[in-house]
Amino acid sequence: MENNRRSLGVLLDCSRDAVYSVPALKTFIGLIAGMGYTSLQLYTEDTYTLENEPYFGRFRGRYSRAELQELDAFAASEGVELVPCIQTLAHLGGALRWPAYAGRTDVNDILLAGDERTYALIDKMFASCAASYTSRRINIGMDEAHLVGLGRYLGLHGYRDRFSILSEHLRRVTDIARKYGFSPMMWSDMFFRLACGGEYYGGSVPPAVAGQVPEGLTLVYWDYYSTDRAHYERMLDAHAGFSNPVAFAGGAWSWSGFVPHNRFSIAASRAALSACRRRGVEDVFITCWRDDGAECSLYAPLPALYCAAAFYRGETDEDRIARGFAALTGLAMDEFLAADLPEAGEEGVADPCKYMLYSDPFLGLFDDTVNGPRARSFAPAEARLRAAAARSALFAPMFENLADLCSLMQVKYDLGARTRRAYRAGDPAALRALDADYAAAETRLGRFLQSFRARWESECKPYGLEKHDVRLGGLLCRLGRCRAVLREYCSGARASIPELEEEPLPYDPAAERGKDICFNDWFHTAFIKPQM
Repeated sequence: MENNRRSLGVLLDCSRDAVYSVPALKTFIGLIAGMGYTSLQLYTEDTYTLENEPYFGRFRGRYSRAELQELDAFAASEGVELVPCIQTLAHLGGALRWPAYAGRTDVNDILLAGDERTYALIDKMFASCAASYTSRRINIGMDEAHLVGLGRYLGLHGYRDRFSILSEHLRRVTDIARKYGFSPMMWSDMFFRLACGGEYYGGSVPPAVAGQVPEGLTLVYWDYYSTDRAHYERMLDAHAGFSNPVAFAGGAWSWSGFVPHNRFSIAASRAALSACRRRGVEDVFITCWRDDGAECSLYAPLPALYCAAAFYRGETDEDRIARGFAALTGLAMDEFLAADLPEAGEEGVADPCKYMLYSDPFLGLFDDTVNGPRARSFAPAEARLRAAAARSALFAPMFENLADLCSLMQVKYDLGARTRRAYRAGDPAALRALDADYAAAETRLGRFLQSFRARWESECKPYGLEKHDVRLGGLLCRLGRCRAVLREYCSGARASIPELEEEPLPYDPAAERGKDICFNDWFHTAFIKPQM
């Protein structure tokens, strides 16, 4: 394992609906530069412009070449290298949804390996990056291509060893990268998964497999799930089986709903970066993904990013770290960590503000997770968030939106559980009393939607907001419908409510009742029918 580069970076997801505006990115770059970061990877699946490819990034808010050049020059003035981060195998569903790319699709969001049209498209990707960025480092992605070779490729060529498919494709991609002067890096998980029966963490790659990785390609070990230093050390040791340079990618959790998880991210980074120092890995970046709709603010993970930069430098004095954060942002660390409060309280990561917000009041998919401490936490969290909003103009849209979320969750969190309980108890007075709570939920949801739009427009291009208008607008419509049905039942116009007649069951029979979980999936929360 070679480790011959010292670099501390951030990866910012600009592909999961939120494409951040140039002014917001300049503000963000200034903040991370003040923390000591030396690079920023813009994760763009199809949110950049390719020559003569009008469908690539269509309706997605793609960056123009001029915008990227402007950002590149600004980042350089701040001492930050702007690094392209693209996808050259999987995670291209935004582009492959269009019939124009039907012939270049293997399965789902995976490009068809071995097809010359695929490599012509990839050539355009590198050409665009070469014209838009001065950096000649590039992240080529190629992670999580779990079904590579099992779709159209299988029909065309029959079954082949899937590592061979990946290896051949990688060599074609790295050849194109070097044609444009790029030194590529890629996520390392596919080597482990194909060699270890789908496993990444805890496995090892046989020397015969490791020897097929192109020389000079940097392998990126990504991991943000553990607070155990030994876990990271084992995985770094497993990467020692490669002769390639190795980088580490940690995470500032801001991709599991509306609320960041800075405290967990800080604990995970402390362990991970300690392991990196012990193993001599100095090429590090911290990811800020935006899974399932980019609901979390651009600025929400700043405490985790600040602490990770400090840990990278070997700093451990918490008071000193807190003072530095306050000097940079204008808010005390504890004030900013109010952003975590709507979902704080348990170890690990849980997102009840996501799944209980969208949980249907009559279906009660996650009502078995409802607990008293969580229900009582929203009012004090709202007060803390309002206070933080009053202290910072830059971060006020984020804090106000999270405060509005807490206001909404005070009535919405257990609304379904209370509805089913009153119905099954045959308590018409309790059901009639719920009418006011449904009305309050509708009013507060409308307020939350307005502040969400305001926060989005302060950070992002308009594209992607339509998804949240549909999600939150649909929830508003559904709350009104449930309220109307309850009124009809209480007036005698309905003999029953079939959804509430069903015997309540836990979502996961093996899970502990009354415990927060992590379920960051709007579709499978809002709809019982599987997505086809």
